[in-house]
Parts: sequence; C-alpha cells; structure tokens
Amino acid sequence: MGKLIVIEGLDGSGKATQAELLATRLRGEGMEISRLRFPRYEEDSSLFVRMYLKGEFGDKPEDVNCYAASMLYAADRYISFKKHWGEEYARGKVFIADRYTTSNAVHQMSKLKKEEWDDYLVWLRDFEYTKLAIPPPDMVFYLDIPPDVSESLMVNRYDGDREKMDIHERDMEFQRKSREAALYCGGKEGWMIIGCCENSQIRNKEEIAGEIYEKARRNLT
Repeated sequence: MGKLIVIEGLDGSGKATQAELLATRLRGEGMEISRLRFPRYEEDSSLFVRMYLKGEFGDKPEDVNCYAASMLYAADRYISFKKHWGEEYARGKVFIADRYTTSNAVHQMSKLKKEEWDDYLVWLRDFEYTKLAIPPPDMVFYLDIPPDVSESLMVNRYDGDREKMDIHERDMEFQRKSREAALYCGGKEGWMIIGCCENSQIRNKEEIAGEIYEKARRNLT
C-alpha cells in the first residue's frame, strides 16, 4: 500500500502552502508524490458540503449535527478515493493531503460535549476507515495557530468582507472549540503538532516547512 500524509489546521493556517512545499521537496529527492485537497469544491461530490458551508441548512455550524455533517464530508473523500486515487495508492504511491478525515475530528467533534469526544472518534474511525474503507493516514501534521490569528488571516483573505466567509470561518467561538478539539485529537491520535506562531505572529513558512519535512522524512524511511 501507499502512504498518506495529512496537513491539518484551522482556516488560514497555511495547509495548502505547507502541503505543496513538502510535496515539492520530496519530489526533488526523486519520490513520486501526488497532492490531494479536501473538500473538493470544484467537484459534484462536494455539493452538500458547499450547501452546508453556505448556510443553506442553518446559519450556524451547530445547526447541522456532527454526525450528519461528518457524512457530507466523508462522501466527498470516498468518491475521490474510488474515482481518482485508490488504485495508485494500492500500488504504493505517496499522497499528501490538505485536510482529510482529520477535519471531521477537528471541526465536527467540537460540536459535542467533551465527555462525548472519545465515542465520536471511535465512530469516525469505524465509519471512514472500516465501513467506507478509505485509508487511514500514516502521518498527520496539525498546524497550530490561535483562533484570533486565524480570524485575522481570514479577514485579510476576503479583504475585510465577512459576508464572503463560510459559516465555519466567521464563527470565532466555533474556531476556538475546533482548536481545542484538534489539540485533544493530537494527543489521542498521535498527530505531530507544529506551532506556527511566535508572539502572535506567523512563523516563516520555510522554517515551518523545514520542521515538517524533517519529521516526515524520518517517518518515510
């Protein structure tokens, strides 16, 4: 089987950038690397995710319970695996994903009470990795930034127009809970936590990339 490396984090944490930097560096060493990004907003399989994020099922994340929302995202991953990368994965190819099942653990689990988190993680692993039979990640890097930094980055991304944000991006309490859930998952699931801020400022992206590369390379040999 192949390998799956996941880059996870709050909105604006630099997931796509770091996934691409890691892929570029590993390709430079002669490794065959493919990139994945979830949700796949340009594909029909993400239709219900897009409707959810636009607020068509309710204008707050909690208006769609964590299990229902989790299934919307999981369907997009399942279709992607079956149509686009499952065969290459089976032949041994390495994939680097910007978000994955781990995003359900971060964002959807945060809707629950803490005493329900462990049960949700058991359900999530069984649902996606056993019943849907998509592969579990071999490595997960969580790019840790405080929610206020995430908010500032999102505001800049949309030129100050909060109306362009989706229901996750504009809900700072939801982002705070999601970070708390992510750090819990990191300890529970063995994720590698990458601190991306110093004194409330984002670290240099190449410095972060170097830290991710060193840890990824050790685990790929």
